[in-house]
Amino acid sequence: MANIYKKMTIVTDPATGEKTKVPSKRWWGRYRDALGIGRRVSLAVDKKIAQQKLNELVQQVEREKSGLADDIEVEMKKPITVHLERYKQHLIAKNDTERHIKEVMRRIKRVLSDRQIKTAMQLKAVEVEAFINDLRTNQNMSLETCNHYMRSMKSFARWMLRNDRLYRNPLDNLELVNTSTDRRHDRRPLSMDEFIRMYEAAKTGPPVEGIIGHDRAMLYLLAAWTGFRKGELGSLTLRNFVGLDTETPMVMVRAGYSKRRRDDSMVLHLDIADHFKKWLEIRQPANDDEILFPISEVSCGVERKTADMMAFDLAAARQFWIAETNDEAEQKKRHASDFLKYQDTDGKFADFHALRHTFITNLSYANVAPKTAQMLARHSDIKLTMQIYTHINAQEQADAIKSLPGLTPKKDDKA
Repeated sequence: MANIYKKMTIVTDPATGEKTKVPSKRWWGRYRDALGIGRRVSLAVDKKIAQQKLNELVQQVEREKSGLADDIEVEMKKPITVHLERYKQHLIAKNDTERHIKEVMRRIKRVLSDRQIKTAMQLKAVEVEAFINDLRTNQNMSLETCNHYMRSMKSFARWMLRNDRLYRNPLDNLELVNTSTDRRHDRRPLSMDEFIRMYEAAKTGPPVEGIIGHDRAMLYLLAAWTGFRKGELGSLTLRNFVGLDTETPMVMVRAGYSKRRRDDSMVLHLDIADHFKKWLEIRQPANDDEILFPISEVSCGVERKTADMMAFDLAAARQFWIAETNDEAEQKKRHASDFLKYQDTDGKFADFHALRHTFITNLSYANVAPKTAQMLARHSDIKLTMQIYTHINAQEQADAIKSLPGLTPKKDDKA
């Protein structure tokens, strides 16, 4: 029989250390579910509200036993871990990467565990907001990291709604936080002079992360002229390059390695294609299926720290650059400069992913139309192309303003 009761808890007197049993502030309920299993649940502090909640639970049990409960109601009472496992199978069926699935599952499990969410009925916006707020205020997590958790939870909730596991999406109105106010790892593009100097330093440099200098230089070259990401470049074999001796050489990335989960292709600049062919004469792959740049765990089982490679080669190039002059004043000026620095005075990084920023920014310098730049960057949202990956410095802004016509006509323009 169902009833409410006060749970007895042990309280220790801080002064005497004496332990006594006292009733809990909240009322608890005792009842049996549709399978006859005894359940005990925390209800409310107010006795009338607690009794009302228990009556609702008993009514739900009676509906289930009578076959009147709808499918969604049954699903919402199941352990949320059941839904999470099915969601994982959904991501696998979508052909998402193993790494992505692992990260999504880790984030969702952490939220559910922290907020003690046991069933879909307990999934509420206020609980997810409380978790995100704790990440920001108590754990000093970046806003971008907070958004990763938010996206994972919102995607999970949308999937449950689509699959009749929720009556409504409780997280539908939750919004992502504005990360522009808290960028922890912003990138900066390399200027052409910086890139060439780093490229030359890498060619003659020692192995870093198990990759010899000449191979690192070619890797940088492809990254800066295709915008391909680390995992995509790490999947390349000779079979991915087509028409190297034609006017339109191409490099392709298979769907299994592309972030978009589809086959992607990029036209190679003819000069880059020539450099690649010369590099192949030195590299001499054993066969057409050999991974040319073994840097990604997904394709070769080893994850290389490409950021460390960039930091090493930038530092070497910077040393060469500073040593080029014997003038003491000029050397002092160069030491104070951000030129070839891995992290500049604004806190922006020139890591491996910065080469993708370099590629997209150079498209802007070349006056490539924004829509075309979005296509070449393989972005679904043009805002990402223009606001995050396209970098215009102060001098370029000044040059753009100067190119505008003034109010007073120039002498040459007068009739």
